[in-house]
Amino acid sequence: MEPPSGPPLTVVMVCLTVATGVLDAVSFLALGHVFTATQTGNLLFLGFGIAGQGGLPVVLTAVSLGSFALGAVLGARMESTLADHRQRWFPAALLAEAGLVAAAAVTGWEAGPAWGPALVRRCTVIGLMAVAMGVRNVTAIRVGAPDLTTTVATRALTALVSGSPLGRDRRLGYGTHAVPRRLASVASMFLGALLGAWLIGLGTRPHLVLLLVAVLVAATALLVPGLTLRQNNRD
Repeated sequence: MEPPSGPPLTVVMVCLTVATGVLDAVSFLALGHVFTATQTGNLLFLGFGIAGQGGLPVVLTAVSLGSFALGAVLGARMESTLADHRQRWFPAALLAEAGLVAAAAVTGWEAGPAWGPALVRRCTVIGLMAVAMGVRNVTAIRVGAPDLTTTVATRALTALVSGSPLGRDRRLGYGTHAVPRRLASVASMFLGALLGAWLIGLGTRPHLVLLLVAVLVAATALLVPGLTLRQNNRD
């Protein structure tokens, strides 16, 4: 009933990290300088905005933070309940995330390339995306894949450098095989952001980019049971 481990889990988490980069590219570039996954950035933006510096949107940032917290609560309740009943909580959580992202795309469907200026619609789209990312973070924490949180790259980047031949810190993985996993974590976040920004730069409507992410996450969820079954059969 648990997700796969080892290389199959790494592949799954890398795909989810790419999706995160794309989502934050859409939210930041098309919805008004706000993140829906990287809530550390939002906390800083909220402080800057309340102080009246940088012209950062206080309302949108607060909506994202509150919605993310709601998603974390809902994700924890759903996943723990499914796990207690020995149900497949991991793919269910990914399908819920995909559904929320798809709902965000549908909500903004007629809003035009920049999804403005209707504040209510933008807040709704941001809220749905942030709820999805709140669920995702619970999922990632429950999985506990080393260096693959799927929404934060700072820790993986620090470990990558500190545990490399440059840092030579054995407590941070020097001399182990952790480097490829950490590199994949950092690179996938960068590639996701690059892909999302590239698509927006081409003039792709944001809701179409969100639908692409929803399909990616849903496809990943549908692959998980097969990967788990194959791994169990080998074991």
